[in-house]
Amino acid sequence: MRLSPLRRSRDVRALPINGAVRLDRRTKNLVKRLRPGEIAVIDHVDLDRVSAEALVACGVAAVVNAAESISGRYPSLGPEVIVAAGIPLVDAAGPAVLSALHEGDRVSIDSGRVLRGETFVAEGLRLDTARVKELMERARGGLSAQLEAFTLNTVEYLRRERDLLLDGVGIPDVSTPMADRHVVVVVRGYDYKQDLRALRPYVREHHPVLVGVDEGADALVDAGLVPDLIVGNADSVSDDTLRSGAEIVVHAHRDGRIPGRDRLDRLGLDAVVFPAGGTSEDLAMLLADSGGASLIVAVGTHGTLEEFLDRGRSGMASTFLTRLRVGPKLVDAEAVSSLYRARIHSWQLLLLLVAGLLAVLFAVAATPAGDNWLGGLEARWADIVDLFRGLL
Repeated sequence: MRLSPLRRSRDVRALPINGAVRLDRRTKNLVKRLRPGEIAVIDHVDLDRVSAEALVACGVAAVVNAAESISGRYPSLGPEVIVAAGIPLVDAAGPAVLSALHEGDRVSIDSGRVLRGETFVAEGLRLDTARVKELMERARGGLSAQLEAFTLNTVEYLRRERDLLLDGVGIPDVSTPMADRHVVVVVRGYDYKQDLRALRPYVREHHPVLVGVDEGADALVDAGLVPDLIVGNADSVSDDTLRSGAEIVVHAHRDGRIPGRDRLDRLGLDAVVFPAGGTSEDLAMLLADSGGASLIVAVGTHGTLEEFLDRGRSGMASTFLTRLRVGPKLVDAEAVSSLYRARIHSWQLLLLLVAGLLAVLFAVAATPAGDNWLGGLEARWADIVDLFRGLL
């Protein structure tokens, strides 16, 4: 009996999976090296949706997580994305899997067991749709504790950065003009590719200032756009994008450390230094607000409580406060693409009119009467030309 495509796919997934290993404790670094068919080994507690989508986009054969993809603190959205894509996810395999394996090792995954040849390496729990749903339900019970922690982090960040948030103290001057202009802030986060595609008519119409935050600068280039301003850690942006001519603002730590400074020096690029807490996303919005932007459009940023918690970082409290600071200037890209309608320019109407007239002339010329009329018009035009030549 022949199997349907769906059933055949499920049967293949039940077999041992073989592939070369790529491993990194930071998922965002790992996805830069992953190739289709390889097995990703990560150490990512509460795997978030953005990281999971990046792994799926790489076409991995399987994912082995040394940590718990859903620890129970809150419902992390990443495992659902991995499993829905039909990619095996071996969870909580333990820290030994990272030390026992090396980049490029070929391993096989049989259910939850990771083997190198015949040698046992590690074993975790193979997550399926039912198991992910069960863990998500349990994790919802931890939301109250996370909300309390989020609130405390928000208050603490406001205490430390109140001068920056309330009075703009410490926001550097940049040469990129933003006064009374629209500014698009791009973060390589939720649905950023779809948002950028949907915003193309808006970008063509309004020519906003394009700000790439960390890998968001590369996202702009991948979408065929050129960033005007790059904000964040220079180590997370490609050399070509850094050399694109955009003004660079480096997010420095409060203790004076400047991530990516050595790289910028090697490339011979200057940068404005912005020492602050919080995230690079926050700094980009504060720069736009301080620069007098009339509208700030957020692409791939974090807007809902679910998204804030899914990032799993206490620093997301700063993003919440920054959104309050910029207030009514800030809109999400999805809202802009839904409401925006490109205007019809006068030159477009003129072109349409000319095309219509030409179509009518060709249609008339195809008739005997039209042919005679055009012949008479041509003779009269020749007489007019001869008259002007005589006058000259």
